[in-house]
Amino acid sequence: MRSIKNWVWLLLFGSVWGIAEVIVGEGLFGNKVAHASILLSAWAFFMLAMARGVVNLPGSSTAIGAFAALFKLVNAPPFYCHLLGIFFLGLAFDLFSSILMKSKGRVTLRSGISGGLSAYSGYALFALVITYLVRYPHWTAGGLKKVLDHIFVSGSFAALLAVAVVPLGYWIGIKSGVVSERRPRWAYGGAIVALIFLWTLGRIAG
Repeated sequence: MRSIKNWVWLLLFGSVWGIAEVIVGEGLFGNKVAHASILLSAWAFFMLAMARGVVNLPGSSTAIGAFAALFKLVNAPPFYCHLLGIFFLGLAFDLFSSILMKSKGRVTLRSGISGGLSAYSGYALFALVITYLVRYPHWTAGGLKKVLDHIFVSGSFAALLAVAVVPLGYWIGIKSGVVSERRPRWAYGGAIVALIFLWTLGRIAG
């Protein structure tokens, strides 16, 4: 039963991340806002950190990234480069949080470091894969300059925000996890209701 509850929590956090991608992300990208990914990444890391406070298991952040990408795929036009970027953020955070955020129940300096390293790694992984493996025309046309700008300019801003929001998100997640353990039926039921609401809103907004 606990395993099922964990999956519900992961799906919920992925959906909260996904709804921001659908509503806020589509608005930012539609209006060609420069470095729009930075704000979305900050929200992503906040959600990933909160989730880690509730379900601190290796692989959980990758699953959240996959759920967020699935949410956007179902509820918004299929820009596959965006989906790849979402998944890579979850994957990068999974790696570093599994190493640096093992201490359950308390927030340390390592959580902020995990956020910063995850931002740089996620941005680098995305830029290199989309340009040199997938060879997406928009990225290959920009070449190495676009890759470096994404990693060291956008990535640096995203890393700074991640250093700030990850400890906060982790702390809130820990506190939320304690409350959900005390009232498991209410927490579990509320999570399911929230999921239904988010996916309905996603269909309407998309």
